Amino acid sequence: MHWTLAARTRKMTSSAIRDLLKLTERPGIISFAGGLPSPEAFPVEAFAEACQKVLKDDGRAALQYATTEGLPALREAVAAGLPWNVDPADVLITTGSQQGLDLAAKVLVDPGSRILVETPTYLGALQAFAPMEPEVVEVASDAGGIEVDDLAAKAAGARFLYALPNFQNPTGRTMDEARRVALSARAAACGVPILEDNPYGELWFDAPPPAPLTARNPEGCIYMGSFSKVLAPGLRLGFVVAPPELHRRLTMAKQAADLHSPSFNQRVVAEVMKDGFLNRHVPTIRALYKRQRDAMLAALQREMGGLGVEWNTPVGGMFLWLRLPAGMDATALLPRAVEKGVAFVPGLPFYAGAGDARALRLSFVTASVAQIDTGIAALAAAVRESLPQRAAALADALP
Repeated sequence: MHWTLAARTRKMTSSAIRDLLKLTERPGIISFAGGLPSPEAFPVEAFAEACQKVLKDDGRAALQYATTEGLPALREAVAAGLPWNVDPADVLITTGSQQGLDLAAKVLVDPGSRILVETPTYLGALQAFAPMEPEVVEVASDAGGIEVDDLAAKAAGARFLYALPNFQNPTGRTMDEARRVALSARAAACGVPILEDNPYGELWFDAPPPAPLTARNPEGCIYMGSFSKVLAPGLRLGFVVAPPELHRRLTMAKQAADLHSPSFNQRVVAEVMKDGFLNRHVPTIRALYKRQRDAMLAALQREMGGLGVEWNTPVGGMFLWLRLPAGMDATALLPRAVEKGVAFVPGLPFYAGAGDARALRLSFVTASVAQIDTGIAALAAAVRESLPQRAAALADALP
């Protein structure tokens, strides 16, 4: 039997990160590759109690089909937790925030549509957009995020700008208040809606980030959030906040995709979140991740100081961005690093364009401090052996 595939399948790509996760399943590999939350942060006991209560009090409804928009109590909790006035009717519960990206692409993108993204940007968003066959245009970005003037230069005809202002994946950078003010105003003036993705915004270390872009122009933005990073990713629950007409279209797209997100999971999360649980729980995640970030920064300085390696200092989230010395390639370095027992994600898959072959992403949240020390030492050894001048010297020494 010969199956004829849709032309759009040619645009689909496999996740470099998911492929790497298979590699890191090898025994003894210390992985800084996956963007996985730390299992130590999962509130298992709270979920055990909530599951029992949901099944006891309302088990039949919890196991039944439900409305596409989501459980009213959960939508109300989401609206109440956002820092601007949100009508719960504008909240759509999704099967992870990744589904929000997929729904937005289906509703907003035609073949050839121009969409704008940061440089670099979240790989999963590029995957979600690709089947709709858009023209993906990178907007120049620096340590503070999107450069406003370049946005204006590329805005003509753009369906939306996709942005992650807080502790961005992959770079870990955060957009400051002045940049948010300027970006929001310029995007509105250019008529470019913003698709704001904020899965990491609660994971700040010393101070919360500035208000979301959506809070400054709710009618011109779609806002996406997730329960994966503050509760557990296995729940596969996220949410979208959108203006009413757009919300209606997103709901129709979701109906066609999965009818609704798991009703049992929604009820359990709503039960867990009662009585301010997140206000007590999330600070423990922040403290854990800050310790791990500090350990990685200290190890990088100890092991790679003086090697010509550059890295940033994220003020929240799960990732930092590292740049290898001139002449090196992160993709080429990866096999050598794996041989030494450590894995990372090369930076190239995060670019819509040519990209920076020297860049790579390190996640610091799933490894212990001892593993971070061992893994960064192994990565540094791989870097030293791969430095262009050392490789050239070794080649000259060969008979």
